[in-house]
Amino acid sequence: MEISAALCLPKASFLFHSLSLYTDVIFEKNPQGKKMGCTYSVYGLGRKKKLSIPEVVVFVPCTRIPAQCDVQRALKGLIPRDLIDRLSCVRNRIALVAEDTGGSAINELQQALEEYLSILIGLTKKEHGLEGLVEFKWKILQDGRQENCVANAWFELLSVLHMMAMLTFSEADTLMIPKDYSGSGFRVVSTDCKRDAVDLLLKAAGYLEFCVRNVLCCIPAEIKKSLSKDLQEGVLEAISIQALGQGTEIQLGLAVESQKATLSVKRRLACEQLIYYSQAYQCLSGCDLNHGYGKKHMWFIKWKFLEAKAAAYYYHGLVLDKGNEPTCHIGAVCCFLAAQELLVESKKACLSFCLAAPVTRAPPLWGAMKHLHQKIPEVASRKSQMYGYLLEQEKAHQSLPELPDFQLSLRPDDYELPDIDPAWDSEKWENQSQPLKEHLKDCEDEIETE
Repeated sequence: MEISAALCLPKASFLFHSLSLYTDVIFEKNPQGKKMGCTYSVYGLGRKKKLSIPEVVVFVPCTRIPAQCDVQRALKGLIPRDLIDRLSCVRNRIALVAEDTGGSAINELQQALEEYLSILIGLTKKEHGLEGLVEFKWKILQDGRQENCVANAWFELLSVLHMMAMLTFSEADTLMIPKDYSGSGFRVVSTDCKRDAVDLLLKAAGYLEFCVRNVLCCIPAEIKKSLSKDLQEGVLEAISIQALGQGTEIQLGLAVESQKATLSVKRRLACEQLIYYSQAYQCLSGCDLNHGYGKKHMWFIKWKFLEAKAAAYYYHGLVLDKGNEPTCHIGAVCCFLAAQELLVESKKACLSFCLAAPVTRAPPLWGAMKHLHQKIPEVASRKSQMYGYLLEQEKAHQSLPELPDFQLSLRPDDYELPDIDPAWDSEKWENQSQPLKEHLKDCEDEIETE
């Protein structure tokens, strides 16, 4: 699947200059005059205000968190009071911790979400007849805007798993952005952190794959139409596949840094990364992207697609150049020149991604791209000069070689829901519950009294 390289953007230098009119770097100093770090500031009328522009390595779409809803009233008399209290309390705790920490307390939130899931599963069981009684509400963590209000337990389950996936992406992103620098002044991300980030990406992909295969199918069609755009099937699939692409990107970076990795291994990883992003683009292209992070998400995939394609053509060119036939060298030069052009377009796509709302910063070059941004232009120039005479003689054979197709290596982790909370299996609550009709009548009486 081709993505047009013509991105129709203004000159990058002009846009970077435009950004500099709004942001500048201020180095903070201690009393001894030593640099302590830097922050981004925006100048307003009359005074200077600080604006934090987040850096993005692993793209994290908007995180949704629970909003206040009346669980107690909806389930009163149908299940034991202590079970209702636990369901409500854990849900409220998740919302409070997420809001108080901005979602940074990832371990605490993940533990609470797992606990909540084991209780929530009981509401999805048909034999309990509680699936559509509670109207669950969710909102966007970043701006507090309410997204959905749906009376369906499967929607709640979908939302919880989506939140778990987004938190896992955030954790992977944190691992890939070092908090400090090495003594040499260069940013260093340890090999262990990179491998842990890959594991987290596969885990997040597993959550989302489970949502697509096992949860969305349980939500009625009319409810699915009203869901947030971030919960569209195509969007969930795209993010899951994109996670595999980002995991492969990290693996390619590790291969480039390793003296043991062969050229064939590097080409394979680059080609696999390209396939993942092509698939993610296909999933996303059929979705409505006119929402919060929709357009930014598409720009991220285009950026990474172009980077992966540049890497794939570069390494494929190196493999072809090892041949002895003139056609091999001609094909190699065509690959190097294509990689150079794709690299230029990827920089433009990166800028568009950063400028798309909400504004973010790209990290300094890392992994394979840190190496390829230097090598691709250098090799393309040297090889085109070296084999210039062949290009003149064999103009008829100057076609871009096809990239090899490889079986994909990474796949999402298998995910299973936790066991249902033992309280649902207790015989005690059956004796305490009242028939559904009586419960609904009680609710009507309460409304009339009010």
